[in-house]
Amino acid sequence: MVSATQAQLDELLALARAASFPQPQYDLLAGVLGTFIYVMHALQNAKTSLKRFRQMLFGKRTESMTNIKKVIGSGIGDGSNQAGGVALSTPGDLAALPTGSGTESKKCKGHGRNGADAYPNAKVVEIGLPDLHAGDICPECTTGRVYDSPPRTIVKVAGQAPLMAVVYKLARQRCRLCDAMFTASMPDGVSSSKYDHSCASMVALLRYGSGVPHHRLDKLQASMHIPLPDSTQWDIVEKAANMGPNRVYEEMIRQAAQGEVLHNDDTTARILDLMGERRVKAEAAGKDMPSTKAINTTGIISLLGETKVILFMTGPAHAGTNLARVLAHRDSELRPPIQMCDALSANVKGDFKTFLSLCLAHSRRQFVEVAENFPEPCCHVIEVLAKVYQHDAHTKDEKMSDLQRLLYHRTNSRPLMQDLKKWMEQQLKERQVEPNSGLGQAMRYLLKHWKGLTQFLRKAGAPLDNNIAERALKKAIIHRNNSLFYRSVRGAEVGDIFMSLIYTCESCKANPFEYLQALQKHTGDVADKPHLWLPWNYKDALAHH
Repeated sequence: MVSATQAQLDELLALARAASFPQPQYDLLAGVLGTFIYVMHALQNAKTSLKRFRQMLFGKRTESMTNIKKVIGSGIGDGSNQAGGVALSTPGDLAALPTGSGTESKKCKGHGRNGADAYPNAKVVEIGLPDLHAGDICPECTTGRVYDSPPRTIVKVAGQAPLMAVVYKLARQRCRLCDAMFTASMPDGVSSSKYDHSCASMVALLRYGSGVPHHRLDKLQASMHIPLPDSTQWDIVEKAANMGPNRVYEEMIRQAAQGEVLHNDDTTARILDLMGERRVKAEAAGKDMPSTKAINTTGIISLLGETKVILFMTGPAHAGTNLARVLAHRDSELRPPIQMCDALSANVKGDFKTFLSLCLAHSRRQFVEVAENFPEPCCHVIEVLAKVYQHDAHTKDEKMSDLQRLLYHRTNSRPLMQDLKKWMEQQLKERQVEPNSGLGQAMRYLLKHWKGLTQFLRKAGAPLDNNIAERALKKAIIHRNNSLFYRSVRGAEVGDIFMSLIYTCESCKANPFEYLQALQKHTGDVADKPHLWLPWNYKDALAHH
């Protein structure tokens, strides 16, 4: 296979003109070389498309520098490592960089075993020595006396159904004369309802926290001879959503609106009532159905100091519209927040004002995807962004304030980004890069959205990327991959409520199982003062009961 640069082909045409080629033959040669350039760019873009198709089939490697080096290591020439006059490092000198933060840390290998302290809710059975007590003669040496020693602890784990059942048979007596019936009372602490509060918490955690659909839990419970039909599971969680979680969800929206930084993004979702034949039948029956071309789950993460408020919203609205719904509750005296998202117009479409900051990792990813075809220039861009991320990681390690972080980036990252911008503009202007090639498109994207992608150089507190939102949306993706769809709009609402509560609990180190039970046990208090029963402060409210 023949490969040639644009400069080599231009030199060939210059030699042909110097050799006094007849004009028809010269035009023919120029046309052949132009076609060659066109086909090469088309093949490069085709390679990129095939690469994405392989990722869909076999999974995608992480975008760490280690994996990038495996792809582009053989593409760097042995001669001058130059890209448009800018010196490049060899792949072996590149610093490792994960997508979202600074230097990648090594995980410690664990032994996978848990001690008895890891089972605080386990039943403890104390077994004594009936024939031997403190002060008795030692049976072994028959001389010394034994004394109390710390017990030997052994943990035994047994399998059981997620939801257990207890059958109570209450004794009854009937009067032969008046037919009066006397029935034994239920033990103290037993719920008056058939399904305890813990049932709703467990089903919600399995469905919306672990992605176990109702029909699978139905089969699992049946195999344990404790039936729990999928329709009953829905009735349990739908009823529980109205017993506190819905009020807390609304309060979380109000709290999220006051955040300093809000991340938002979308992922696709399915609601059967808004799709296909079910929608047509509903409209024919006169039901008012929202117009939609797409159904999405929006993830909104609001940063309130050290607290992360995680919200999910599923329906026809895109991320921008849902963000407007949240920011409608923002205190009018507060300044506009920082918004972090990718450059899709759907993320900013809405009636709200923010300081827009765009995801630098999205731009970096475009260079990663074409690194195999354009190793040297992509290597240069990725190296520059690696240094920026390393600077950001340093600010976190030093626990700098937002203002200190801004000044640090202005001093250390701004020169790097300015030089990168000039280099890309020069590459495109001098036709060193074909604008419609994969590399050219990546450069044009970075230049087109330069202001939003470099907001961290102008606004204190502006993040570099939207990885927080992408990680949160993985929870919705897990649910979608396992349950496939919501059957109704109400089902999506219930899912959004529980997923928001569960993952906000995880972000603030609260136990979601205990939290969901607390909301159901104190329904009245939660309804009156939901701001006291949020995942990050509900324990204070519990302490007063």
